[in-house]
Amino acid sequence: MRIELISRRLRQQPGLVVRTETLAPDEITHIATLPVTTRARAAFDLGRHLPRGEALARMDALMRSMLFSTEDVLLLAKRYQGARGIRQLRELLSLVDGGAASPQESLLRLAFIDAGLPTPTTQLPIVDSHGYLVRIVDMAWEEFKVAAEYDGQQHQTDRYQYRKDARVLPKLARMGWSVVRAFREDRRADVAAEVRAALISRGWKP
Repeated sequence: MRIELISRRLRQQPGLVVRTETLAPDEITHIATLPVTTRARAAFDLGRHLPRGEALARMDALMRSMLFSTEDVLLLAKRYQGARGIRQLRELLSLVDGGAASPQESLLRLAFIDAGLPTPTTQLPIVDSHGYLVRIVDMAWEEFKVAAEYDGQQHQTDRYQYRKDARVLPKLARMGWSVVRAFREDRRADVAAEVRAALISRGWKP
C-alpha cells in the first residue's frame, strides 16, 4: 500500500510517492488535525495519475464511501488545465458510479462500456410479483432483463453464499432474467461478448 504526499521538501522512498504539485488552500481539509486533500482534489489526482481502469475503480470506491461532486472536480480541471492526465480525468468522471461494490465490478463495467454496450445500472434491486426482494444484482440492463454478476472468491468459499446463489439464480431465470456470471479467471472481453449476445437476444440493437 502506497502513501502519496504533495510536498516540495520530501524525497521519494519505498512505499512513499511524493508529488511536487500545486495545492491551493481550498483543496486541503483536516481529519483528526491531519491535513489531507479534499474529496474533490483526491478524485482529481486519482483520475489523472493512475492507469485508466484502476483510476475508475478508485474513484468509484471514493464515491461509494464519501460522495463528492464531479462538478467540483471539473472546476479543478479547469484551474489546472495544463496538468498531466486531464483528458483521462474528464473521460472517467462521466463514468464514475458509487454503486460499484468492488474494483473488479468497476473494471467489468468499464469493459462493457468499452465494448460499446449501454451503461448498466449498478446495484439494481429485483422484486417478484408480490413485491419481495429477490436479489440486488451488481449490474443490469433493466429494459432487456439482462444482468451481470461478478462472483468473487467469497461466492465460491462461503457455503451460505453458494446456497443462496443456487436458489436465487434459477428464480431470476423463471422471472425472465438472463444473468451472466463473471469469475475472476474470466477474460473481461469474453464476459462482455456474452452480455452483448444476451442483450441482442432481448431486442437491443447495437
